[in-house]
Amino acid sequence: MRSARWKRGAGAGARGSRLGRWSMALALALLAPMGIAVTGPAAPAEAAFNPAAFDFWVDSGMGPIKSRVLRAADGNLNRVVYVLDGMRAPETLNGWEIETPVAEMLAAANINVVMPVGGMSSFYADWNAPSTFVGIPAGTGSSSGSGALNAFAAGPGKSYRYQWETFLTNDLRNALRDRLGFRSTRNGVFGLSMGGSAALTLAAYHPDQFSFAGSYSGYLNISAPGMREAIRVAMLDAGGYNVDAMAPPWGPQWLRMDPFVFAPQLVRNGTRLYIAAGSGLPTAVDGPSFNTLNAMGLEAIALANTRAFQVRMATLGGGNTTYSFPSFGVHNWINWTEEAKRMLPDLSANIG
Repeated sequence: MRSARWKRGAGAGARGSRLGRWSMALALALLAPMGIAVTGPAAPAEAAFNPAAFDFWVDSGMGPIKSRVLRAADGNLNRVVYVLDGMRAPETLNGWEIETPVAEMLAAANINVVMPVGGMSSFYADWNAPSTFVGIPAGTGSSSGSGALNAFAAGPGKSYRYQWETFLTNDLRNALRDRLGFRSTRNGVFGLSMGGSAALTLAAYHPDQFSFAGSYSGYLNISAPGMREAIRVAMLDAGGYNVDAMAPPWGPQWLRMDPFVFAPQLVRNGTRLYIAAGSGLPTAVDGPSFNTLNAMGLEAIALANTRAFQVRMATLGGGNTTYSFPSFGVHNWINWTEEAKRMLPDLSANIG
């Protein structure tokens, strides 16, 4: 079904060197979800597909989009949370279902879980244009490789324009209400990395839909020096996407996506927020390895970004946020699973 939608529609040298190293490190941090930098024990094979969840297809301006839905244990229709993936979101299953038991935990807590599938490198945004480079149309390159090798390939966000915000706040929202009876107001939304930033964006501009938003290891000031360059590198590696197709540099569309910029909107809305980042120190279960060492550095960058957002919110007098800065935790699914457990009481109390 997916293939059908593809057819639609200047500084000193030392300073530059430091900026380049910082940008590359941050790019790796953005790429870590679902990538080789993510460490920790592999998920059991049975964790990659939950037979209790079901595919829920919805038509959109991007064509038919699949989500995976897991119903609340008590059968209620009022408590709903959207769970967003990271930069390498695959077209098969949401990373949370592949790597963690979090969906089952939420369902057991009587929350209906909605896991959108796909959206690699999308930031779950409505893009300015389909992703192309130097005007070369999608489909002129190979789709058999990965990363930048896919820059000229056809596929999601290339053969058509990403419209993820519209999908999540209109198409999917209405379909869940009309076909499943789910409540379409006072929902929750949370995600990791790219998905964490997107969760705050969705809550800021759609307060009638989202009363709660959570960000784990998110990048919450994308207009900071070096951030756009880092995201450019990250998106090239995660599927060969062009950041310039997402939003022009530092224009209104770009600034609209920056949690640091729209923080006053979150305060005015009174949205309940859960914002988390680990210390960068590994836990006992992370294990000594190069991947763990890499994930330590990646999470340290996410921590600095998240702390900056915390300061911004404090200057605005926002008292609607719970922060989690555990003494241990690196950039991997182990950390994010633990954050989901810590977040659950706050989420449960602020939706439905």
